[in-house]
Amino acid sequence: MAYYVGILDGASDAWGVRIADIDGCVGAGDTPETALADATAALRDVIAYKRSGGHPVPPPSSVAEVLARGEIGPGETAVLVPLILDAGRSVRANLTMDAGLLEAIDEAASRSGVTRSAFIASAAREKLARV
Repeated sequence: MAYYVGILDGASDAWGVRIADIDGCVGAGDTPETALADATAALRDVIAYKRSGGHPVPPPSSVAEVLARGEIGPGETAVLVPLILDAGRSVRANLTMDAGLLEAIDEAASRSGVTRSAFIASAAREKLARV
């Protein structure tokens, strides 16, 4: 998995993350975590759009390269934003977990109006955005 450098800034209940290598690719939220999750989704969408249209996709810079370019200002922090692209195909995976946890997942999926698989995939994407 590739990681792009994001630049986190904000305070109180207004946070933003901009992707250093992708002009206009930003995320926002009321916490640093939600801003990072939003930036992860934005990065996925922008890269998928660029690839589908045959547009060039800049490779991710390292944190050292972004620092050397002076892109991180006072009060800002570098964060790594994972590029999680959908492959466009589903694969079967066997998972083992506690029966109580599976029941809780099924109940939450049902309340959300999605399948168990969609719920678990969404939870995994959210977790990967915070790693």
